[in-house]
Amino acid sequence: MPDDPSAPVLVPILGDQLTRSLASLRGRTKDDTVILMMEVWDEATYVKHHKQKIVLIFSAMRHFALELRDAGWTVDYVKLDDENNAGSFTGEVARAIEDHDPRLVSVVEAGEWRVREDMDQWADKFACEVEILRDDRFICTQSEFDEWAEDRDTLRMEYFYREMRRKTGFLMDGDKPEGGEWNYDSENRKPPKDGLSAPERPKFEPDEITQDVIDLVEDRFDDHFGSLENFRWPVTREEAEEAADAFFAERIECFGPYQDAMVAGEDDLFHSMLSTSINLGLLDPLELCQRAEKAYKDGKAPLNSVEGFIRQIIGWREYVRGFYWHQMPHLQKANALNAQRGLPEFYWTGETDMACLADCIRSTRENAHAHHIQRLMVLGNFALLAGVNPREVQDWYLVVYADAYEWVELPNVAAMILYADGGKLASKPYAASGNYINKMSNYCSGCTYSPNKKTGEGACPFNPLYWLFMDRHRERLEKNHRIGRIYSTWDRMDEERRQEYLDSAEAFLDTLEPASKGWAR
Repeated sequence: MPDDPSAPVLVPILGDQLTRSLASLRGRTKDDTVILMMEVWDEATYVKHHKQKIVLIFSAMRHFALELRDAGWTVDYVKLDDENNAGSFTGEVARAIEDHDPRLVSVVEAGEWRVREDMDQWADKFACEVEILRDDRFICTQSEFDEWAEDRDTLRMEYFYREMRRKTGFLMDGDKPEGGEWNYDSENRKPPKDGLSAPERPKFEPDEITQDVIDLVEDRFDDHFGSLENFRWPVTREEAEEAADAFFAERIECFGPYQDAMVAGEDDLFHSMLSTSINLGLLDPLELCQRAEKAYKDGKAPLNSVEGFIRQIIGWREYVRGFYWHQMPHLQKANALNAQRGLPEFYWTGETDMACLADCIRSTRENAHAHHIQRLMVLGNFALLAGVNPREVQDWYLVVYADAYEWVELPNVAAMILYADGGKLASKPYAASGNYINKMSNYCSGCTYSPNKKTGEGACPFNPLYWLFMDRHRERLEKNHRIGRIYSTWDRMDEERRQEYLDSAEAFLDTLEPASKGWAR
């Protein structure tokens, strides 16, 4: 490779780095830079991603490449069906080095462990210099997170979040939090009132570029999960900003109070639906936080909604990324509760008489989306109570959601939903009976099962499964200050009643059919 300073710099841009402010582009000139963008088989198939997820990423990449070219950049774009597609990031970078003879490969670090491990080998594999830059779209560096986490037995997001509030200054009144409280979660748990609905979010008709990708995916990935009929995700920064405008104009006021509510057929409610655009790089998360704070200061949104929105970004999003890298690679195999059951087939088909699960899976199949309480307290809660193997649950979440990348999916599923890390992240398992779902949704009114019936035929399966879970893990959970008192309720039941719960749970579990084909891998 040449030492010639006139040789170009090769800048690979990954599919979740679609921003012109990327660190590897800053300071570059258009006449000495070749941008490499790649659609590769390895990334599309390491799990069988939802069809909409593949369309979203490839279409957003193609639109971003067009935007760069229109701005005068040289873009070497490799499509999935190109004849010489090497099939992997490393293979395509090697081919681009042969074609362009660069003096330097400059790339922003990958967000996922397996890709970064490959990227770390580039310096040894390639003859030219390789620089891997920090992804400074995140406000907390990994070294800052590791320093915060050092010597802590548990890593609670709430305390990390306070540090991020101080660092950014969002919703701060000097050294104190705006309004006197750090967290207004207690005001954000309203159950859905009758007839609750929200303004429809913007939906974007596929243009010619997107339609070409849809055709590609239908042809090459026909055995993948999901439907493409409802594909309406934003695939450009302009569309993503339109979606953000609509959220701040129409839904942020009620976002906080109803963020835990679930209504059958109301797939979006007041949620921002911006996570896909944030995770792709189409939207700047800090700009969104600034807009939210301005909405509060201008009297257009209540503090509890704005604080909840900002907490999801500078709190939870930053936290799970730091937690992911701090806990990898062992987090992938964590199984503190020794859960071994196979994932039930209905997670893929939606064929279950449990109305809550059926509706959440329908939305997942049709939209590649379900909101966070559906993911945690319906889909995740069932997998936790039923003792489903964490790796199978992790694969499912990674496959089915358009905003799922391993760095955000794995901590949420393994540590938050399944308590597989033994409590490093969560202070307790998020286990709940049918009463929670009945309170926070309207699912139960149309269900075959009754949340008021505890055992036997017609009982909501969450009820006996809850007590089976608590009984099975008593030794671990009884001393937990947030959940241990539950056992006094269990102990007050007579032995016959306790056995009824356990027998009902086991009888239901015996009806579950394990997944019958390789949906995920």
